[in-house]
Amino acid sequence: MAWYGLEAEKYDRIYKDKDLLNRILKYFSPYRRKMGIVTLLLTLTAFTYASIPLLTSIAISNLETNREPIYLVFIIISIFSLNCLAWIFNYFRQKYSSMVIGDIVLDLRQSANVAVLDRDLSFFDKNPIGKIVSRMNTDSRDFGQIVELTMQVLSSLLMIIVLLVFMLFINITLALIFMISIPIFFIIAFTYRKIARRMTLLGQRALASVNAYVKESFSGIQIAKTFRQELKLYEKFKEVNKQSYDVNLKKGFVLVSIFPTLAATQGIILALIVYFGGNFVINGQLSVGDLYLFLQSLSMLFFPLLVIAAFWPQLQLGLAASERIFALIDKSPAVVQHDDKKPELKGKIEFKNLIFHYDEGKEVFNDFSLIIHPGESIAIVGHTGAGKSSLAKLLARFYEFQGGNILIDGISIRDFDLKAYRKQIGIISQTPFLWATTLLNNVKYGCDSATEEEVMDALDKAGGADWIKDLSYGLSTYVGERGSLISMGQRQLIVFARTLLQNPSILILDEATASVDPFTETRIQDALDKTIKGRTSIIIAHRLWTVRHVDRIIVLDHGKIVEEGNHDDLMARGGKYAGLYNTYFRHQSLEYIEKIKKICEEPEV
Repeated sequence: MAWYGLEAEKYDRIYKDKDLLNRILKYFSPYRRKMGIVTLLLTLTAFTYASIPLLTSIAISNLETNREPIYLVFIIISIFSLNCLAWIFNYFRQKYSSMVIGDIVLDLRQSANVAVLDRDLSFFDKNPIGKIVSRMNTDSRDFGQIVELTMQVLSSLLMIIVLLVFMLFINITLALIFMISIPIFFIIAFTYRKIARRMTLLGQRALASVNAYVKESFSGIQIAKTFRQELKLYEKFKEVNKQSYDVNLKKGFVLVSIFPTLAATQGIILALIVYFGGNFVINGQLSVGDLYLFLQSLSMLFFPLLVIAAFWPQLQLGLAASERIFALIDKSPAVVQHDDKKPELKGKIEFKNLIFHYDEGKEVFNDFSLIIHPGESIAIVGHTGAGKSSLAKLLARFYEFQGGNILIDGISIRDFDLKAYRKQIGIISQTPFLWATTLLNNVKYGCDSATEEEVMDALDKAGGADWIKDLSYGLSTYVGERGSLISMGQRQLIVFARTLLQNPSILILDEATASVDPFTETRIQDALDKTIKGRTSIIIAHRLWTVRHVDRIIVLDHGKIVEEGNHDDLMARGGKYAGLYNTYFRHQSLEYIEKIKKICEEPEV
């Protein structure tokens, strides 16, 4: 059967089991003390449980010569006490084991989260968020389960060692018969290894596909409802979920089938032991009490042995999970800083022989050069796909360029401390994003120490803060997920204020007023007219006001500068810009509106 959408991600890699196990052990090292306590409690638990059949065997053997009630009461109390003691040891063992597992899973998730936060935007372009989330949450949970299984294996090993010693003392022949059969358990377990690893990986990818689809469909729920596509979303979800069901069901069959197989082997071995042991009792070579002890020890031994034998196929679940998480952690970021210089930007920007592409073979820029002087404001115009937004993203270090360089004040942006550098770059995008918190916290995002007065001042500079008074709770108003509880214009005003509060040295507006109403746009434009003065500003423009109020206009076409100058000069040339202006901007001018109005008012002949 062919499975779709379950291919490995581009950053996935195959690790050797030895390397994975060594790396997993490193996560245990900070918790050696707790692990020591767990090991001690495991030992005490194993000895306590192993002592119960021994004490029972002694009691059975002595019943023929000593049937005093006080002796029987002593035996019963002793067995009861051993069971209680074993329960206490096991309780604290489980408690400390859970603490260790929780700590390790926490560390693993933190490592994965830090790694994801360090990825550049190209990583998120190529990898669905839902699948990344699945690795961080679901796979780390599976990893935690295998850690717990490892604890059980350690306990089982101790139990087997103690019980085997007892069994050797009881009857060497029966013990050897049992020991010879032990390799059979492991041969069966290793047989399941490869298929268990493969099906586990497929199962985890299938679940990640479900998570990715659910996130994408709910993120676009408004569009789905607008176009009445709820049924289509549901049918697609059924398809993805059914695939996950089929894959994980098959994985479940593989993983659980090992236990019936091992149990059948156990039954055969037990039958042999009963047969030979019964003959030994009949021939007087073994007492009934010793046979009971042997069989009781054997029954106690089978479960730990099953756990150990099943451990390797079950381990594939944890190894597959850790392999997926480590692949996420080990993915090298494309954006790499070569130094950590603290920037004090004056604002001179130089794109020098820049080469950049998102996908191999589809270059956006090839030998692109441009100099922007300190305090200069420029507008970048051009058709869709000309490379306007790409310049802003490269300047902000969201993507890595493949050739050339970008210099600010003569220093490569690769040499700056990335966090300090981005603090001096203010970006306002076309689609405003707000966190599901209060208006105040959204404006303060990135400037946690800002006071309410500073926030109100930033809002006022961004186009006026009078609208805040109309909100039910003012700055404490909850804006909802992505700002859904307030208008688009209000969201953009908040984003402007958030950026201005940082007081960036370089301001980038990526079609920042394209999605707001004319009234809000006017407020923003008036504020920006003052804000961009004396500040290096790059404005990706689709609006007339923007291109008329900048120092220089850059016209891009397929990643190349085809024209540059101010509005009047470019219009006089009648070239590319004039064509763009007449197509996109001219209808926004007051002169054009008045002209159309006169034409409409002229009487028909």
